[in-house]
Amino acid sequence: MAGRWTDGIVVKIVNIVVYFLFLGSNIYTIAAPHDIYYATKDTYVTPAPWAFLIWTLIHLLLLGTIVYQFTEEGKRVVIDGISWRFALLGILNAVYVHLWATHHYIVAFVFALLVSSAVTHIYYVVKKYHHPSTTGDEIFVHLPFSLYHGWTTVLVILTAFQAFGVDAHTHPAGVWTKVFVFLAFFFLEGTSAAYAFGSVEGDLPASIAITWSLYAIFAHQHEPFVHWTALVFAILSTLSVIKGVYGLSVRYRRGGIILEDEERAPLVGGGR
Repeated sequence: MAGRWTDGIVVKIVNIVVYFLFLGSNIYTIAAPHDIYYATKDTYVTPAPWAFLIWTLIHLLLLGTIVYQFTEEGKRVVIDGISWRFALLGILNAVYVHLWATHHYIVAFVFALLVSSAVTHIYYVVKKYHHPSTTGDEIFVHLPFSLYHGWTTVLVILTAFQAFGVDAHTHPAGVWTKVFVFLAFFFLEGTSAAYAFGSVEGDLPASIAITWSLYAIFAHQHEPFVHWTALVFAILSTLSVIKGVYGLSVRYRRGGIILEDEERAPLVGGGR
């Protein structure tokens, strides 16, 4: 029997309220009297301000998620699957943005880790137990949380350098700064590759989020070592994006989701 749109109405309403709280926290960073993206501590991994435009895409997609939760398919994933995790993520993210915008970088770093953990939990639930069965699942569940997951990986690195790194305007890049910058870029590119090569189809949105950020860092940084190292890792990460595009094309040529491991196999015969 088809469910009613009022099923799980408490979670749905909370999701709506938290979404607009989350949205408002990011609007504040744009509408504030001073330009927050230019007023934050500039480190040797700070990207160009246009990197943060990715928030706009995430918000638009999550607005679709909020609407999609009122459908039968959406309720199955968003309400029954993700459940209260979405509200928790929105609250944590709003607190993180406020702390970051007010330059409380050490506490913001702690909340960046909490946001990353919350997104990772949702990402795991969605990828493990709710494989996309409709276009709505793809666009309003898998796409936003894949993009979000990749982006929060970047935010953890950016906030860590703001919390514990030197100010690029007042301190030249020493040997240890360059070492940690290199390791940060290596980690980001490795994560992008893990997204792309973790399965046959890969995770294209997450790889794109990291690659986009690496190019933004390349564009913003002028210290020669940081500038060119960012470009090298951005190009390497681009290869992961290309692999993700290829995996996606293979997936759609085969007419659906590629199920690879034994845990997924029973779903082939038991689909509804």
